[in-house]
Amino acid sequence: MLVPPPSRLPTVAALAFDGMSPFELGCVVEIFGLPRPELRVPWYDLKVCAEDGEPMRVVGGFSMRAEHGLDVLASADTVIVPGVADVRAPVSPALVAALRKSFERKARIVSICSGAFALAAAGLLDGREATTHWKYADLLQRRFPEIRVNPDVLYVDGGQILTSAGSAAGLDLLVHLVRTDHGASVANAVARRLVIPPHRDGGQAQFIQAAVTPVGEDDAVARAMEWALAHLSDPISVADLARMAHMAERTFVRRFKAQTGTSPLRWVISQRVAASLPMLESTGAPVEEIGAAVGFESPVTFRHHFTRAMRTSPSAYRRAFSATR
Repeated sequence: MLVPPPSRLPTVAALAFDGMSPFELGCVVEIFGLPRPELRVPWYDLKVCAEDGEPMRVVGGFSMRAEHGLDVLASADTVIVPGVADVRAPVSPALVAALRKSFERKARIVSICSGAFALAAAGLLDGREATTHWKYADLLQRRFPEIRVNPDVLYVDGGQILTSAGSAAGLDLLVHLVRTDHGASVANAVARRLVIPPHRDGGQAQFIQAAVTPVGEDDAVARAMEWALAHLSDPISVADLARMAHMAERTFVRRFKAQTGTSPLRWVISQRVAASLPMLESTGAPVEEIGAAVGFESPVTFRHHFTRAMRTSPSAYRRAFSATR
């Protein structure tokens, strides 16, 4: 992100357009538009921008009008495109020009959900890894073959360019922006106010056409999962989990995968990695001790699984997100 002079707040410009869904823009407003004096850090100056000053229809049966135009969007420190009206339609030349100007100015440019199509139309994703909503991933790849589309992640941080998957994944990326700008403790405080986790493990694959398990059918599986979360520091086997669920192992594995979309041991590993994050962020304990505290047999095993899940090492994660940095 461009660093503003000390005399002004960093500006965030969000695009509004006719036919938009209010959710993604609402996420941007919730995080960057609300004053947060209790955090005691310079917050953001949010500008909602549109191509013209005409009223815009919003999904849900209401309309809105933006106070700012694309000139303000092109001059912001961070530009957020929360979607496009039609993923198959051309992007307006005016928006393409504004995005390219922002890029040339070294502004941070962010897309949520289908907003990646606007960035792609401006050529900003060529040669880059990017993501979008899983149901648009194939289309994005076909329309813009120069992009390395990753349909499995919640967001991609490419430095100046960041893209997120669909809808709620935009919240993950927006909290990540706050973490990048202000550190883990501020991002965690914002996440708590939103009643969301400051970091979600996993990717979009867990949400693609997954069957919904009826409530009550897998209470035994839930009981086993609850037990595992309380005993992450202990050795945990499939046999242990099946015993807690009062099921045969094969039955338990089948039920578990139907409910979660993954295997029991992979789930345990992901929970151990997730449990290590607050320890890396808020304590100075050695990485080896943290790995042991969340149940990994050795530092090598901890580093292997952490890097595979987080795409960075425990030490690098601590340097980036430590609350004491």
